[in-house]
Amino acid sequence: MEEKQFVYDNMYPIARLIYETLPSYTMAGYALYLVIFLLSALVYKLGFAKKLKMSQNIVIYLFLLIGCLMLTFLAFFLPVVEGLIIAAMILILYKIRLHNEKKSSASA
Repeated sequence: MEEKQFVYDNMYPIARLIYETLPSYTMAGYALYLVIFLLSALVYKLGFAKKLKMSQNIVIYLFLLIGCLMLTFLAFFLPVVEGLIIAAMILILYKIRLHNEKKSSASA
């Protein structure tokens, strides 16, 4: 029990929240993986995605799925989820600002 508490104390907040609230460790691991994949896909889409063929998009997202597995292992003791959230927020703000600038320059 002491070892379990030590691990929880060293986890970053979002990973700890997922593991403390979900009923089983297996379900929590899959939930953390899903959160990381969705945030990674959002960051990719907002910051790096270009118009590609469907087959190329499928390959990219498959590699993203595989890469997120490694990020999930790192997310226990590193701020992976928190960093992805911040990256997504910055890219969302950038896209909003870009949209507003395009709209104002088109109307002028």
